[in-house]
Amino acid sequence: MSTSQVLLPTLRKECLSEALGTYLLVFFGPASVIVTSASSLTAFQAQETIAVVFGFIVAVVITSLGGISGAQINPAVTVAIGAARRLPKGRFVPYVLSQITGALFAGLSLRLAFEHAGTATSLGSTRLASSVSPLEGTILEIAGTFVLALSALSAGSFLRTNLTHGIIVGATLFVLITLIGPLTGASFNPARSLGPSLFSGYFNDQLVYYIGPILGGLAAGLIFTKISESKGALVI
Repeated sequence: MSTSQVLLPTLRKECLSEALGTYLLVFFGPASVIVTSASSLTAFQAQETIAVVFGFIVAVVITSLGGISGAQINPAVTVAIGAARRLPKGRFVPYVLSQITGALFAGLSLRLAFEHAGTATSLGSTRLASSVSPLEGTILEIAGTFVLALSALSAGSFLRTNLTHGIIVGATLFVLITLIGPLTGASFNPARSLGPSLFSGYFNDQLVYYIGPILGGLAAGLIFTKISESKGALVI
């Protein structure tokens, strides 16, 4: 039996893990945006509820699926891990395609579940506040993704259990959404923005949520590598 025949089932399992994890994030996260927008919660209460849902889902997915693929569930995080040279060979394209696939199925599910209720929020699409320009939004998304990806890299490298890894990354996302959510919607994840946007037809300023996170993830991966090299801890 060839090496490729041995690795193929493993890769399929990892890709399924990435697709499923991304699906759960991109469905339940935006669903919380839709539901809270129709509730009587104050703006602050709604924002905190959304932050809790996103953080909780990320923590659960990493805890349950982290042992399979690392539960990256975010193309920007995959870029960061790849730039840090900690992504197994041949995984980058399959992982990103799996994440996009999960996001698209989540977008379709949101459309089917909230066809009318989701109109006001464009199925929970990420939007810039009226006071935030596309350039400012891109910078905020770069900064937020940088912190999130650096958190994921650090937790994945230095923490022994998926539970603690999930808690750290989930808590980081919660804080970031609390701080940046009112300004950009706090995507930090191209897949999270793609699903709702595509199936609601909302495309305003969406390049912010693709360019910003990818640049933020790339910067995090490169800087993490430099820090590792300076400490003599680079793992290839």
